[in-house]
Amino acid sequence: MGTTEATQQSAAHRRRKELLEAADRVVLRDGPKASMNAIAAEAGITKPILYRHFGDKGGLYRALAKRHTDALLDALRAALDAPAERRERVEATLDTYLAAIEARPQVYRFLMHPADESQQPEQAFDVGLHSAPLLRRLGEELAKVIAERVDLGPDSDQLARVWGHGIVGMMHAAGDWWLGERPCSRERLVSSLADLLWGRLAASGNRAGGPGF
Repeated sequence: MGTTEATQQSAAHRRRKELLEAADRVVLRDGPKASMNAIAAEAGITKPILYRHFGDKGGLYRALAKRHTDALLDALRAALDAPAERRERVEATLDTYLAAIEARPQVYRFLMHPADESQQPEQAFDVGLHSAPLLRRLGEELAKVIAERVDLGPDSDQLARVWGHGIVGMMHAAGDWWLGERPCSRERLVSSLADLLWGRLAASGNRAGGPGF
């Protein structure tokens, strides 16, 4: 790759990042009602230029989803790698997810919550319609962590995928309910969910040769 081409790619990457940051600001402000028009205005460009970078609303949505999912996965991995007892790491991982959706509920609703079409402006995103791939990705990533660290006996890898997707589904459903109703403290929810997971997880040994859990 020539110097000029590398410089152009670097500039395009930097511009794309700036546009995603502008989109983030609009989503934080408007939540599910965020629109391409508002994002273009926030970035100080026209909508056709925004389309040039992301293709369409779906392309921008997927880029934002990847950005936030990557950040969440980094935070979850840090909780799983913390120097603590297994129960503490389980609780820290649950708390990391819940803290993330509590800190940025507008972003969470934009990415994960089905939109009310009657309240959506014409240029708004089809929010919530693409949530399944995000949850699948989280489930697969968690399954990898479990498979690497926990000895689940015969068919350990397959069971790790069952657990990974099951835990993500539980976190998502419980977190969505909790964020909407706030029936208890985050600490109480974390402890209750950890209790639900703890039986088999507490009894399972670490996988030989793995980093341990």
